[in-house]
Amino acid sequence: MPTATRPAHGRAHLLALFAVAASLGAGAAQPAPQVPAAEFAAQLQRKYDTVRDFSADFTQSYEGGVLRKKTTERGTVVVRKPGQMRWAYRQPEEKLFVADGRRMYAWVPADRQVVVSEVPRADQATTPVLFLVGKGHLTRDFTVSYATVAGAPAGSVALRLVPVKREPDYEWLALVVDGARLTLRMLVAVDAQGGTSTFTFTNLRENVKPKDDLFRFTIPRDADVITRE
Repeated sequence: MPTATRPAHGRAHLLALFAVAASLGAGAAQPAPQVPAAEFAAQLQRKYDTVRDFSADFTQSYEGGVLRKKTTERGTVVVRKPGQMRWAYRQPEEKLFVADGRRMYAWVPADRQVVVSEVPRADQATTPVLFLVGKGHLTRDFTVSYATVAGAPAGSVALRLVPVKREPDYEWLALVVDGARLTLRMLVAVDAQGGTSTFTFTNLRENVKPKDDLFRFTIPRDADVITRE
């Protein structure tokens, strides 16, 4: 079976969709609501409790690794509770991440490689992405404060999230949301190798009722399969 030739940090960067650590950047402070951060986080949690699914376009820029490379990628994302999501990278190369509620599949056609792992239990899922699919809870799993994030849109609010339980992959997280509608705007992340990823979401639509087949993945017959516990 073929073996992957992509650098290890690249695969970890892709898997960061499921385990990421957010990093604040320099820039103007975002306007904080006139409520404590924990109260705003509770409002955000109540908001996402009513969201069954959403779709969006995303742009991801990445800078880091030993050679300090900088890349920009684009694609679409569809998320549905509980625990289902589809990240389809279109540019500059195709990559696909699918979570069907039980397992997660990371497929890189150029490598002919699929990485398969289990979807974390609700009490183990404290990343922003898994929070959005109904795993984890903002005020239960994190200590929350307001933050400043470089490039955040006007009128947005950034939350700094420090996990209550120590996590091996990150020290703290950040979410940027629209201050009025509480919709997701950005995610800024630092991976275990010190690389920085910035996800910017546009054209976000909630409760669009995506089709079931978007969350199904069939492993190609000639693919190299790596299973992670």
